[in-house]
Formats: sequence, C-alpha cells, structure tokens
Amino acid sequence: MAASTQHGSPRFPTITGVLPPSTQEEMDTAVKELQRQKDVWVALSIRDRITLLETLLTDMAAIAERWVHLSCQAKALAPDLQGEEWAIGPWPVLRNLRQLQQSLRDIELFGRPHIPGPVQTLPNGQTSAQVFPYSTYDRLFFPGVTAEIWMEPGVSAEALPETQALIYQQKQHPGKVALVLGAGNVSSIAPTDVLYKLFAEDQVVVLKMNPVNAYIGPLIEKGFRVLIERGFLRVTYGGAAEGAYLCNHPGVDEIHITGSDKTFEAIVFGTGEEGARRKAENQPLLHKPITGELGNVSPVIVVPGPWTTADIAYQAEHLVTSLTTNAGFNCNATRVIIQHAGWNQRQELLQALRATFAKVPPRTAFYPGARDRFQSFLQAHPDAETLGSASEQQLPWTLIPDVYPTKVNDICFTTEAFCALSSETALPASSVVEYLDRAVEFANETLWGTLNATILIHPLSLRDPEVAAALDRAIERLRYGTVSVNYWAATSFTLGVTTWGAFPGHTLNDVQSGIGVVHNTLLFSRPQKTVLRAPFRSVPTPPWFATRTKAASALFPRLADFERDPSPLKIPGLALAMLK
Repeated sequence: MAASTQHGSPRFPTITGVLPPSTQEEMDTAVKELQRQKDVWVALSIRDRITLLETLLTDMAAIAERWVHLSCQAKALAPDLQGEEWAIGPWPVLRNLRQLQQSLRDIELFGRPHIPGPVQTLPNGQTSAQVFPYSTYDRLFFPGVTAEIWMEPGVSAEALPETQALIYQQKQHPGKVALVLGAGNVSSIAPTDVLYKLFAEDQVVVLKMNPVNAYIGPLIEKGFRVLIERGFLRVTYGGAAEGAYLCNHPGVDEIHITGSDKTFEAIVFGTGEEGARRKAENQPLLHKPITGELGNVSPVIVVPGPWTTADIAYQAEHLVTSLTTNAGFNCNATRVIIQHAGWNQRQELLQALRATFAKVPPRTAFYPGARDRFQSFLQAHPDAETLGSASEQQLPWTLIPDVYPTKVNDICFTTEAFCALSSETALPASSVVEYLDRAVEFANETLWGTLNATILIHPLSLRDPEVAAALDRAIERLRYGTVSVNYWAATSFTLGVTTWGAFPGHTLNDVQSGIGVVHNTLLFSRPQKTVLRAPFRSVPTPPWFATRTKAASALFPRLADFERDPSPLKIPGLALAMLK
C-alpha cells in the first residue's frame, strides 16, 4: 500500500517486521497472564517498586550498547552518528528510570515527589512548577536551561501537591491491562510509554512492537526481564492486524499509541467510508479509554533582532539540527520556520540554513513511505530546494522557502511531512510586537497539531519592555504541549521530568496531536504545558547539534552510564567529552 499524504500526520504503509508476528494464541496468553497479575501490581509496595527500578536500571544499562548498535545498523548510520542513537535511545530511558526511582523514594518518605524548583502563581492565575534542573548535575550538563510545568487553570499553588502521584495516595482502584502500541521511529518511546503506564497509571502492560523497529523488542525483553518474570509486562510483535486484535481484545482495558492520527482514528472509528461517517457523527466503535501522541507540524518562531553573523550561524545549526536528527523522522522536527517579512536579516538566515544543510551528509530514508510523502510535497512545491546530493536509499535535505502564509490549506501547513523536509514562511507586521502576536495566531490557527513549538529571540530584543511582554504573552497563548524559548522544544522529550504530549482539549473525533501525556516523572495529574527556556546561544554549543557528532558520540554513552550510577568522579570525563 502506498503512503497517503493528507491533512494531519501520515497514513503509513503496511510493512512486515524482521520478527514473526505473534499468533492470536500467544496474544491471548499474554493478556490472560497480565489479567491475572494486574491486581498484584496495584498491591505492590513502594519499596518493592523501588527495588524493581534498581534492577531495571542495571539490566537496561547492560543492553544499551547492543541497542545502539542495532539501531545504527537498521538506520544505516555512519559510525560518527552513534551519539545520536544514544541520545534518543538508552539515555532517556535510563534517565526516566532514575527519576521514577527518586519519585518513589520521595513518595515513601513524604507522600509525593519533591519538586526541585519554585512553585509560583503566574500573572494569569495559573500555577507553574519549575522541574528542571532536576539535580545539581543537570546544572552542569545543561547550563542555563530551565523548565516549568504549567498546570491547568484551577490548580492552585497550595493544592498542587494534592494533584501529584494520585495512584499512590489511594490504593482502592482495580488493576488494569494497558496496550501500548510502540512507535517505530525512536527506540526510547516504547520503553518510556511502558514505564508511564506501570509507574504513573498503575497498569500492567502488553507492548506491541512497531514492525519498523521490532529488532529492539528482544532487547526490551532482556532489559525489562524482571517485569516479565513477575507477570507485569508482555511483549508482542506484528503489524496492523495484530494491533487491531489486541485493541479489540476483551482483556485489554486501556490503549496508548504513539504514531499517526490516521491509525488512532482507525482504532476508534474504523476504516473506509464507514469509519469516516462514524468520525463525523462522533460514534466510536471503541469503548475503552485511549490516549496517544500523534505528531505535529512543528513551528519555530524567529523573532527579529540584532543578530550578529555568529548568531546567524549558531541558529542556522540549531534549526538544521531540528530537522536532520533521526533523518527527519520525528514528530517534533521543525516543519515550518516562521519569520518576519520585513526583517532585514531574513535572507541571511535562509542562506545560512542552505549552507549548513549542504554540509550535513544525507541519511538513509529508513521510515516506510518517506519517498512518497517527499514527492507529494515536491508536487505541491516544484520550487522546493534540495540541498546536497543523496543516493537512491536517501532523501536530500529539502527547504521550501517563502510559502504564502495566506494559503492556509498549503500542504506545508496542514500536513506532517515526516521526512527530510522543512519549510519557511514570512508574516508581514509593522513591529516586532505585532509580529509575535501574529506568529502565535498563525501557529495556533493555521498549523496542524499542538505538540511542540519553539521561539528564538535575542536577549537584546528583550530589553524592550513591550517585546518582553509580547514574549510572555506568546508563551501563555501558544496552544502546544511544549513551548520552548531558544532551545529546540524536542529536547523536552528527553528530560523525563517534563511532560510530553499534546496541549489538553482534543477529542476522539478531533484528536490532532493526541490526548494525554507521558514521561512526567513527578507525576502531576493536571499539567497543561511544559515551558523550556535557555540562553540564546549555549556555551559550549550543545552536543546534540548536527555539527558536533564527535562530542555526541563521546558524551551520550557516558551520560547513559552516569544515569545508571551517578557519581561526581565521572564529571571530569563528561566535561572532556562535552568539549570534543
């Protein structure tokens, strides 16, 4: 089946994984065993869970190197790119495990996880909690980077602790079996989704691996062996047929999916004309709770300012990295760069982008349907610029500049490319303040999805009180699950302590970027968004930038080891690696 590009995220073609699909008998057995153990899991003491997490840390660290090797092999990555796979694979999983363990220790002692930063009431009345830096070590590894979680309106600062770790405050709820439909693009997604269901929502899990990265499944079984041995997790394999069987299994109580809104809708409403009718009439076939993270047309709002040549070069690397990471197969990859039409450095930034893209070697287009999606964008925009050369198995980095902002149905605005392609548009405005207001409205009302948005703004621009107020207004008004200032919003995905998911309010028949959150290791029950902030230019340049592959390959294996067993004795080695 060919990939279909249309409004929203892609409808991916059906493929066969490298491992044989689970039989119906195997899936039935898995669900039956989990049903038998679901109440045992709910009754498991906090002390036992802390012990489990210690074992999980050890076991996941033991398979990390093999995990990265298989991922690099499957994606045909050059050896100098292994750092990227550490950064989006084992490291965030180990970090998540470490933070969950600390949260449970806090719950054991104080009844709820400790919030590491201040809790305050914002001018609009919402409550925010600073959750990052999570530790002293974070201040060393991420200098100047902070993150707050803003709560939904109605949660007061005084009542905030009562919204944390609800499943640990009352143990009267029954056990449940959750189905996690794993993502195929980033190998840390399935394990962290499993952990969230278990430790944040008190549900045992049947994980169905995505056929794209099913090769990681046996390693997840090894790393999570203690959960499997106790009957709290089962791992299954297969494609759409196996996923549908499990979704409709009477022994599965809830579902979580990371993937496409098309897959989500097929699960909820069915397929074809009948499914479309049911969606239009909001008559779901599925009658069990379902959550999901389903992609985005992710914007970066570039605020005009007195940028130097060095600033332009730095932010060009930043923007290029936000597409080239994982070959562009990320739901949080930058798809639309928004600029001020009257900024006299707009073209300079575009030229720097072209030059930087041309320096980054192309990647293998490993995700199914990429070439079809790519071609559909080129058909709509024959003037698209391909930068650098690419082989048959690769796609060139591609930029579509100057997309008319008034063409609200343009494919660049309505459709997640999910390949090596980004676009740029420019909004007219009489001032920076008006531009920021218009950019927020454009992102909210024109672009599809609500997962993540990034703002780039020079510190000298913020010396103007009206611009500073416009930035505050933008952060408040952007309807995205993560809003980041001067740091690619996708980094919030790896921090663990932040939330990851769509802005609240989507419904089954208008799901867009999804429903619910994951990660969230401080276990807030009513988060609205994560707000990330960083210096305009970090020093040293972040190791995840596309131009720092040597540093990434040296640093991220060490960071993974550090999460397994933190020690100040490891700091000198980490510092040296960061400077490579």
